[in-house]
Amino acid sequence: MAKNLIGKNWCDASDGRTIKVSNPATNELIDTVPESSKLDCDKAVEEAHIAQKEWAKKPIHERASILMKFVSIVESHKDELAKLLSDETGKPISEAIGEIANVSIGVPAFCEKAKHEYGKVFEGSMEKGQEHNLYYTVQAPLGVVVAVIPFNFPSDLFCQKVPAALLMGNTVILKPSAHNPLTLTKYVEYLLEAGVPGGAINLINGSGGEAVQAMAENPKVALVTLTGSTVAGAETMAKCAKNITHVMLELGGNDAFILHKDGNVDLAVEETVWGRLYNTGQVCCASKRFLVHKDVKDEFVSKLKTRLEGIPVRMPSNPEAKIGCLISEDAAKKVERQVNDTVSLGAKIVFGGRRKGAFYEPTILVDVTKSMPVAKDEEIFGPVISIIEYEDIDEAIKIANQSSYGLCGCIISENQKTCQYVADRLECGGVVINGASFFRPFEMPFGGWKHSGIGNEGVSSTLHEMSRTKTVVLKNIL
Repeated sequence: MAKNLIGKNWCDASDGRTIKVSNPATNELIDTVPESSKLDCDKAVEEAHIAQKEWAKKPIHERASILMKFVSIVESHKDELAKLLSDETGKPISEAIGEIANVSIGVPAFCEKAKHEYGKVFEGSMEKGQEHNLYYTVQAPLGVVVAVIPFNFPSDLFCQKVPAALLMGNTVILKPSAHNPLTLTKYVEYLLEAGVPGGAINLINGSGGEAVQAMAENPKVALVTLTGSTVAGAETMAKCAKNITHVMLELGGNDAFILHKDGNVDLAVEETVWGRLYNTGQVCCASKRFLVHKDVKDEFVSKLKTRLEGIPVRMPSNPEAKIGCLISEDAAKKVERQVNDTVSLGAKIVFGGRRKGAFYEPTILVDVTKSMPVAKDEEIFGPVISIIEYEDIDEAIKIANQSSYGLCGCIISENQKTCQYVADRLECGGVVINGASFFRPFEMPFGGWKHSGIGNEGVSSTLHEMSRTKTVVLKNIL
């Protein structure tokens, strides 16, 4: 049975409760993890709080060397890690291999950036009356960081949160999804092996949000960085507000994919396959609302159907699998219910629409209107392509912006002026031109507007988000 890591001790939940971790494709039990109590959470925060002062004394280059050793350990175990990630998540093994490989891209990037994060120096001569003063800034640790990782990309989101927090001198309590915590448990073991002390890294398991909320309201927590649903984000933010605790929130999305009348339809089809069906549609920044100009809608639907016919649903362990299963049968049932509800409002299924256990076929919905829930705030977290017809570009922009979400968006058009016009007007944190909205290299800042979140993750931004600025004044030094 897998365990929590609290300080230097691997342990069960204080009350002995456990969570079953199963393969969603086969329903086979893989392992169990602790169902942590508030007592467990409070102990983890206390251990992280104590360890932070010592961890922060290590110079950044030493922290970076430890994390680079972690990268080497992961690389040496990449095959078994990919299998474990695929088994506990249901994602195709080819995608799991790619996600594990991203550790060797993301973590070194944060290490290099951290070693080149320089403060600023201000000369007093720029301001009248300050001519004899000099002041400079440094980035100081926040303290204890709670990193809440979702089920859909556990390794990638680990890389976005944990290395940056550790590099800036914070200690971390890692809270993985209850659906698939086992790969991240291995990562914690490898961090210890690489030289991160227990207490500097901690692991708390739990389901239903109770563990997250218990830590969010603890006054010794300095930051909660959470990727998850908007409901979970709002609840966490409310808990954090009591102690003015920092939050970084990457939440839900209902991204608009706009295919204009002069757009390359073949490109749009390929980007739809990539940007909607990757990870079986379980992607926050996946394109979900497909706004297609009336002049090219029929061509787009016809070509998309032909393309999807060549992508069979297979077991995730099959090396040829491009579509796996959802994280659970309950998740697949929710997608099924959302599709059926949309059909009851007048939409039509022209491809797919069938569920078997945790598997749900790639599905195309047409005749979706801008007034339906899926055209606004109902996020379908599965391989469903909802097509909404429009007549002019301003109408498309208006439909795109009617959602309370604002994670990402995209525009397919041969006219660069049209692309820029749309990019300037979409109310979201990122816009992709001539590509799907599913685009997140480690380097770029990534974050949502409106109900899609607060803050930005990425090599270019996370280190500042996970530290605080201190200004040192040398008065009358000049």
